[in-house]
Amino acid sequence: MALVPTSDVAEVEMGSDSSAPTVRATVVQASTVFYDTPATLEKAERLLAEAASYGAQLVVFPEAFIGGYPRGSSFGVTIGNRTSKGKEEFRKYHSSAIDVPGPEVDRLAAMAGKYKVFMVMGVIERDGYTLYCSVLFFDSQGRYLGKHRKIMPTALERIIWGFGDGSTIPVFETPMGKIGAAICWENKMPLLRMAMYAKGVEIYCAPTADSREVWQASVTHIAVEGGCFVLSANQFCRRKDYPPPPDYVFCGTEDDLNPESVVCAGGSVIISPSGAVIAGPNYDGEALISADLDLGEIAQAKFDFDVIGHYSRPEILSLTVRDYPTNPVTFTSEAERTERS
Repeated sequence: MALVPTSDVAEVEMGSDSSAPTVRATVVQASTVFYDTPATLEKAERLLAEAASYGAQLVVFPEAFIGGYPRGSSFGVTIGNRTSKGKEEFRKYHSSAIDVPGPEVDRLAAMAGKYKVFMVMGVIERDGYTLYCSVLFFDSQGRYLGKHRKIMPTALERIIWGFGDGSTIPVFETPMGKIGAAICWENKMPLLRMAMYAKGVEIYCAPTADSREVWQASVTHIAVEGGCFVLSANQFCRRKDYPPPPDYVFCGTEDDLNPESVVCAGGSVIISPSGAVIAGPNYDGEALISADLDLGEIAQAKFDFDVIGHYSRPEILSLTVRDYPTNPVTFTSEAERTERS
């Protein structure tokens, strides 16, 4: 696996505010060990140790790194029908997901504490029999801080993942700055971005599964719009990184693939608040992509354009965010009913 040490990454041009902290950040570009969560956790620790050895203080992993992004799979779904094979595939995928909280979360927290890094990890979260595409946050003391659940899965993702709600759109205040995350195409949702800007996000993590060139335009726009650093991590995957047929089939393309065929080309990147690409994008293979983030650049960018400050017009345009859980069933005990009556 080719890893890019920080010394091979272009140096970041520093701003003039010497009082602002500088954060060494790394985005991980690597594939899941599909259907093997213990092996994926082992790989995550190896990558985290490597990043820490280069001085990383913040490490961001791709979307669905733990549990896997089931690229190319249809789960046997057509309108009005689901096949037995597709249901079995979902059963295996469900078994690869993790409970939050749970033993895998405890291990991830311990890893963050061991290597003294703030970690942002893409996972497939299992909540009963519903799965969510989530991001977990851990601090450098080994504490699990919370999660973001993808609020809008894209296309066929809606068949296998539930929808997050407003209760999991956190922005955490840390010694490195305010850190939050949005996943893949939900980054194209202007109102979600506005909610994160309103929470003061400074280091905006965008784990993704999109390796197309147009994705670079999206994350560059977010950096300029939000006046924040954007860290986008994607997997780099070849056909051999997934189980072979018939256990796993890339529907419609399997005949055109060989074990070395690239099925996700990465494109992981770090972008400054001015829209400058300061590390990446990398399309060459598995890698660690690192840069020093001078948080003084945020003030410089906000001087030009502050989307929730001097460039907002709340008397004309406003947004209401319902940031509480929504539950399908609410129970009222007999005692509570008696008290109210």
